[in-house]
Amino acid sequence: MQQQYNKRVKHIGTHIQESPRKRERATERGELMEYFRDKLNRARIQDGYPALNLARMGKILQLIPTKDLYYLKSVCDQATDFSKKFWWEVNPKKHTEEAKKNQKPFIKKKTYGEQ
Repeated sequence: MQQQYNKRVKHIGTHIQESPRKRERATERGELMEYFRDKLNRARIQDGYPALNLARMGKILQLIPTKDLYYLKSVCDQATDFSKKFWWEVNPKKHTEEAKKNQKPFIKKKTYGEQ
């Protein structure tokens, strides 16, 4: 009798459709935070500093609007040292009038013909 019952009834798992385990929550801001974290962690690990996590990046970038993060990304990509330029741009003390007079250019010059 037991064998007939098991043959006729399918396992409950066959009736339940697979639900997504994790909801996709990708945002532009999150992608930019991951981009900055990855670029900064390469330099930090080489220098012997601990890697940054996304929570720390969120705290660092919390007051910066998303549109300004795109500007920060473009400026840092053009700089010779991504990490140095990032930390300089994020630090509000570096943006006083006196500090602006004493700054050195961070942007690498590209010439046509170089690869």
